[in-house]
Amino acid sequence: MASISLGIAAVYGFLAVALGAFGAHGLKARLSSEMMAVYETAVQYHFYHAFALLAAALLLHSGVQHAALRASVWLFALGIALFSGSLYALALTEIKVLGAITPVGGLLFLLGWACLAVAAIKGL
Repeated sequence: MASISLGIAAVYGFLAVALGAFGAHGLKARLSSEMMAVYETAVQYHFYHAFALLAAALLLHSGVQHAALRASVWLFALGIALFSGSLYALALTEIKVLGAITPVGGLLFLLGWACLAVAAIKGL
């Protein structure tokens, strides 16, 4: 689980940088200011939670094997996919219904942070 979680964190970190650069250099002239703000929000939360995912993965890699910590890895990973992924898609396509997926990703982020807190309270 530790190696898998580190790999997932690395891929999500890579994608955050790549998609952020793509937005800054390739989309600024193509997106409306409203959709650019949506895209930037996706990148911002993508980065924050890629770092949270990395921290949880490093704890797992160091030998901490708490169920809540393992859950936080999957919740952060799915949260990035749903929250940021839906915002990226919304910004690029302007299909408004995609915005309905975003809160599910946000809920997964909250649950990931709650699991991380539980793991800390239980003493990792």
